Amino acid sequence: MNLDTWKLLLDGAWVTLYVSAAAIALGVPIGLLIAAGRVSKLPVLSQALAMYVTLARATPLVTLTLFIFLAAPSFGIQINRVAAAIMALTANTAAFNAEIWRSAFISFAREQREAAYACGMTRWVFFRRIMLPQVIVNSLPALVSEMSFLIKASPAVAVIGIVDLTRVTNRITSVTYEPLPPILAAAVLYMLMIGGLLKLQQLLEFKARRLAV
Repeated sequence: MNLDTWKLLLDGAWVTLYVSAAAIALGVPIGLLIAAGRVSKLPVLSQALAMYVTLARATPLVTLTLFIFLAAPSFGIQINRVAAAIMALTANTAAFNAEIWRSAFISFAREQREAAYACGMTRWVFFRRIMLPQVIVNSLPALVSEMSFLIKASPAVAVIGIVDLTRVTNRITSVTYEPLPPILAAAVLYMLMIGGLLKLQQLLEFKARRLAV
């Protein structure tokens, strides 16, 4: 492969990284808020959020992307392709993240909560100093797995014309008729992105453990 081919692949990788990173940055905290709403004592809120999680997880990402991009103008909302792609990825990953967070909240030991309150600790201090660090550490492996799945599922946004890494690879293959080199190069680029996530997981686990001390 020549330099122009590598430039095309790197441009496609940047698009994949950009839309995936934006969706992850939005989806993780949104998922946390959804999980908090689901475990709250407000039945209407909990049921409404449960319905959203079910629908978002059951809807194929391609369908969700098309719906957001094509339906938005019907409501008077003008949206570009990149924004629609980020919104679709965010809506998808937030639903899965919400279940990960919710599972961590539900499995948290009740004895720790009771002991903290018995020592006079407020709910906010208990949540910030004891519960949240442990929830983060326990959720990180599943969260990072979901992030990696999101990156690998991101080619679905090509359905609305986003030129991501996979779409660039297909274009190069159709022109050069040499599928193996660009596919291997794309695989390496995907591995680098997901490897970066694994390193981030290790860093966050280390910091969360220090915070819990």
